[in-house]
Amino acid sequence: MTTPLIECRHLDKWYSGVHALKDVSLTIRPGEVVGLVGDNGAGKSTLIKILSGVHEPDKGQILMGGAPVRLRNPKDAMRAGIETIYQYNSMVPTMSIARNLFIGREPLKASVFGFGLLDQERMRQESVQAIADVDLHLRSPDALVGELSGGQRQGVAIARAMHFKSKLLILDEPTNHLSVKETDKVIGFVKGLKDQGLTGIFISHNMQHVFQSCDRVVAMARGEIVFDHPVTETTLEDVHEHL
Repeated sequence: MTTPLIECRHLDKWYSGVHALKDVSLTIRPGEVVGLVGDNGAGKSTLIKILSGVHEPDKGQILMGGAPVRLRNPKDAMRAGIETIYQYNSMVPTMSIARNLFIGREPLKASVFGFGLLDQERMRQESVQAIADVDLHLRSPDALVGELSGGQRQGVAIARAMHFKSKLLILDEPTNHLSVKETDKVIGFVKGLKDQGLTGIFISHNMQHVFQSCDRVVAMARGEIVFDHPVTETTLEDVHEHL
């Protein structure tokens, strides 16, 4: 059996007396795209915040490639190869595509004690290639992110994750508030993750989108995992029965 890319073992999390995660265990193998579904308050956001380093679990363990890891903050998660794309993603509308692609990882021409001039040309060249790699056609890496549509912004965020060789891409409601055409584009990005060597967690309230683009569907309710099956071996009705 392939070593799991990421494994959550018996995770528990409390918030002010609320038991948000209850003994959650989840294994995701390399190249899998897992759809994570559930109503508001089911525990999805808590689990994702733990995997992306926003919060630490109160109990339990996370392993990557079979080795225990501690994700104390989002930078720890990024260093481990976990990239999270939120519904309202963290790109800066007043900055260019190139700057957003490299935000927090800007290359410097020369540096002294970590300070130096940004290598603007390298950022422009590499961002053009990164965007082309996800089949996104934008006129210039100097265009402001604020001028892009919602689907294009999600494409840039996915290009960023691929460019920096992320291992696990977490997409939190990436199709919310998008047109049908843009939603189809984002679903296409998710379907293409495996071809790019990426593993994915796709959080969505839209079960149809999960069945279109994922290998497995995992449902949460009341802080617990209540359903976990390959999409080829289940139906929408089966999942709804467990929510």
